[in-house]
Amino acid sequence: MKSFWKRLKNDKVGLIGCIGVLLVVIFGLLAPAIAPYRPEQMFTEHTMQSPNGKFIFGTDEFGRDIFTRIVYGAKVSLQVGLIAVGIGAIGGLVFGLIAGYFQGIVDQVIMRVMDVLFAFPDILLALTIVAVLGPSLTNTMIAIGIVFMPVFTRIVRGSVISVKENEYITNAVAIGVSPFTIIFRHITPNIMAPFIVQVTLGLSGAILTEAALSFLGLGVQPPNPSWGVMLNASRTYMEFAPWTILFPAGAIVFTIFCFNLFGDSLRDILDPQLK
Repeated sequence: MKSFWKRLKNDKVGLIGCIGVLLVVIFGLLAPAIAPYRPEQMFTEHTMQSPNGKFIFGTDEFGRDIFTRIVYGAKVSLQVGLIAVGIGAIGGLVFGLIAGYFQGIVDQVIMRVMDVLFAFPDILLALTIVAVLGPSLTNTMIAIGIVFMPVFTRIVRGSVISVKENEYITNAVAIGVSPFTIIFRHITPNIMAPFIVQVTLGLSGAILTEAALSFLGLGVQPPNPSWGVMLNASRTYMEFAPWTILFPAGAIVFTIFCFNLFGDSLRDILDPQLK
């Protein structure tokens, strides 16, 4: 752990990404304490006001404080990102372990299913799933989790096949250790590095996909605060009230940028070939 923090401190770009991620997490977790107003609170006498001392990011068409809604939107984005990536990561870990260890017909069946999911563009597959299940926050998280599952499955499967060739795994099989014990005690701990890196990178993709679905009206539904919902609502007013779209877009760009920087740095730190 000390070596990890030392390498992270030496990686200035990764450290910037880590700080940015921490800021987004703090905003999301402490949204009620940080936001000056409630996200649904309307100031009808201050509709479409530009940034000023009272509303630092201005107000929208209903007089709602944009800064407040961005802060609460961070909470929604983190919730969707963590749960959706959690669904994809757990499913991918289980399927990848099974496919990589047993191989044969089991591997073929699992990987052909994943290939079918891979054949669809991410946003199109997510749109299809949400359209079938219905637009809601829960269904959005399920859809994004399914979209990300093939990536985790492929990464875990490849890592398992590589680790399975090691001598200590061969010896464990020879003395009769059960496959369950070998998979979860000997293989899983040794494939966590690339898995953790993909989880970090997957969070940025999940946040972007949620924003895209919400923008199209199939994700988080108004009046709930979501950066994608805010972008969709601001399209009509962006010419004479650009702040209504610039700040939500900036929040999305900043969050994804920081997660990607931190994920790239994490990959460099945890990759034994780069140490």
